[in-house]
Amino acid sequence: MTPPGWLCAGPRWSADGPALLWLHPEHGERRSPLPAGRALGFVTGGRRHCVGVRRAGRYTPCPAGAEVPAGAVSAQCPECARLDRSHSVAADTIADDPRPYDVYLAWFAPGLVKAGITATERQGVRLLEQAALSHTLLGRGPLMAARRTEAVLGAALGVPDRFPYAAKRAARHPLPPAGERAAELAALHERARALPGLPESLDVLPCAPVHHDEVFHLDRVGPRYGVVDLVPGCAVVGRVVAAAGPDVYLETTDGRPVLVDARRLAGWELAAAPDGARTTAAVRVPEPEGDGPEGLF
Repeated sequence: MTPPGWLCAGPRWSADGPALLWLHPEHGERRSPLPAGRALGFVTGGRRHCVGVRRAGRYTPCPAGAEVPAGAVSAQCPECARLDRSHSVAADTIADDPRPYDVYLAWFAPGLVKAGITATERQGVRLLEQAALSHTLLGRGPLMAARRTEAVLGAALGVPDRFPYAAKRAARHPLPPAGERAAELAALHERARALPGLPESLDVLPCAPVHHDEVFHLDRVGPRYGVVDLVPGCAVVGRVVAAAGPDVYLETTDGRPVLVDARRLAGWELAAAPDGARTTAAVRVPEPEGDGPEGLF
């Protein structure tokens, strides 16, 4: 089987904003920034490939050259997914990471606040990846102390560590005021820091809400939009309006507001759309809250 060339590996966030990551078995990786206002036009290839495993900054192609379903959220075959999760903080299969970790409270909607942990060196990028509208740090410490704190918050305060992703999308419209978000985070932060079961090795941090409005630009997005479904040989052509987590909102060249879940771009070889091309990908109504294939995130 002929190995693929440059594969889209889905969304990547940094302090500079959203981008698409590209992988190549010989040339490594590169990024294409997705700032608001940028034109975006592509045509999908003939099949969707497994993106293999990326660990410690190195990309290992899928040894089987496996194909993955066009509509799946994950762009890994079962074998690569198992290998990926065998050494993963998110999957709780690493206990000896010496780096400091932050415990955060992430706000998505009134009553929709979750707890999580992220490596301190990532400087909040994890919250951009999760499409949190606002967040505050609760504490900082070793990995196992951060994990213990996350568990205490869940047990004592009922703060979950994940939500159905569709619930996050639905809560963005209309965009709640930053003051409301900050007030709810501050109240939860006060309750959390007063808990008796927090680890001694966790340094509790003051409440300092951070809002992502100027990064996401969700105030430019209305409540009505279609979700793009990708299949081989389809085209998506438009201009970036906003981005939050894996979701890229576009206005197509014929004026339709659509959402591209960039996780589903991973694994495709994407060619530039020719001049004058129009969006031919199917566009559907978003799934009801809590339904659909996104699962928990």
